[in-house]
Amino acid sequence: MDVVAHRVEFIFDDRVEPVAVREDEFILTAARRAGLELPSLCEQGWCITCACCLLSGIVDQSASRRYFAADRDAGFVLICTGRPKADVQLRPYASEAMRRFRIAHRLPVPRGTGRDMRPLPS
Repeated sequence: MDVVAHRVEFIFDDRVEPVAVREDEFILTAARRAGLELPSLCEQGWCITCACCLLSGIVDQSASRRYFAADRDAGFVLICTGRPKADVQLRPYASEAMRRFRIAHRLPVPRGTGRDMRPLPS
């Protein structure tokens, strides 16, 4: 049986980076294979360091250790444990926004998370 792959587009301020991601693999894994450097820490769907805003598409978060329906409803995904179920558009570096959202909605926020992890300009 063939595994379906979807087009995942990372929407950065200055560019769009498309990545082919199989339905059975994590988005972060495929992004790394494609040469993208994106923030992550725990890689278990716990710390929210890898958070992205979901602009379109469907992401399965069933492998995440701590992901809430409210996170999904607010448009956040954790790419370390997220698998695409359709073509997806993501805006990376959303950990600060997700942290603020969780605090405002009285959801657990891991300590030391939520910093903007964008690479420094070279």
